[in-house]
Amino acid sequence: MKKTTKRKSLILMSIGMFVIAVSQIFSHFVEFPDLTKGLFFGIGIGMLLLATIFGNFRTAQ
Repeated sequence: MKKTTKRKSLILMSIGMFVIAVSQIFSHFVEFPDLTKGLFFGIGIGMLLLATIFGNFRTAQ
């Protein structure tokens, strides 16, 4: 698998947090089924995990 750069992983983290936040806001105003809520929440968590696991956060030595 290709190395994920720090910039790409930060973008992936931002998108993941945005997906979770938007799904929470929409579910507050519109009634979603549990499947839809879980799907959006799972996609957001998955993006956050991908960014942290495969991200290149090593500091310069």
